[in-house]
Amino acid sequence: MPGCRRRRPDYPNRSPLPHQTYAALVGGPLDGLLLAVTGWRPEEIDDGVALSTELSRWPGGSELHDPRLGEPRTAGPGVSCRSYHSGGTP
Repeated sequence: MPGCRRRRPDYPNRSPLPHQTYAALVGGPLDGLLLAVTGWRPEEIDDGVALSTELSRWPGGSELHDPRLGEPRTAGPGVSCRSYHSGGTP
């Protein structure tokens, strides 16, 4: 599964890659991370995603993120869309 990237000074070379496409994660414990969605079909992004993370309310659980219907999406590299926190699971 594609990884998440956050710009942090303690993680050198963690900036977005110019040839990758990302979804910006909004809200919840993963707020501010970029999810690499290069090569994902639009319907895969529209279905939302469950991301396993130790940052979850339940360590080792998953955080759920979904797009908002009708929100614009761009094509090509860079941040193409946003995915909003919709809950977590153990």
